[in-house]
Amino acid sequence: MAKLNQIIAVEKGVKSKSFQDITTAHQRVQKVALLAGISRTYQPKDEEGEQLPPESTRVQVKAEDVLREMSASLTRLFDVTATKDRANCSARADVVVDGRTIVPDAPVSYLLFLEKQLVDLHTFVKKLPVLDAAESWSLDPSTDWWKTDPVRTIRTKKVPRNHVKAEATDKHPAQVEVYYEDVPIGYWTTVKFSGALPARRVNELLERVEKLQNAVKFAREEANSAEVTDQRVGDAVFGYLFG
Repeated sequence: MAKLNQIIAVEKGVKSKSFQDITTAHQRVQKVALLAGISRTYQPKDEEGEQLPPESTRVQVKAEDVLREMSASLTRLFDVTATKDRANCSARADVVVDGRTIVPDAPVSYLLFLEKQLVDLHTFVKKLPVLDAAESWSLDPSTDWWKTDPVRTIRTKKVPRNHVKAEATDKHPAQVEVYYEDVPIGYWTTVKFSGALPARRVNELLERVEKLQNAVKFAREEANSAEVTDQRVGDAVFGYLFG
């Protein structure tokens, strides 16, 4: 008795061959000349007339033969697909992570759905915003935001000052150069807030997603190892269609 994963493995090849056979069959019956035949003989009016050899063309393609060949090819496809789909209805497995059953008795179709969704979730989690590692963060219980320790900085103001380069004399005025000095006038106290996540949390979420991904793949393989009963539906279908 075959297993479901064996049926899945051969299904693609059967589909490909059936498609080629249908395409060939369609092309053959569209070539009208291949389906046509003729036979003719010539008889002169009298014995002295010109004698011409008979002419004939054989029929090269019979539509009934094409139908029979196409039916044989498609019967295999119909049987393989029926076997796979019927088995998928009963093939099930538990999704288990670290000994804990997350999804019990999941059918193959749902396991395939989970696999796709978890790929998208992995991408989402991987791109979650992460707290700036250059800062020291703590959780503020009053806002439920992350915050930094207060940082005090000086606020300054530029104040002009005079620098006497040369004192005044009775012949020349004093030479004075104006420059600006930064004078402290106050203090800023800054606390930064963030709604991002610690890198540790993001890594933990990624690990969980990846564990579940592996568990789903394992469950799918387990479900696909179920034994199947070969279905024989193609003969009935084409017996009705072309019989």
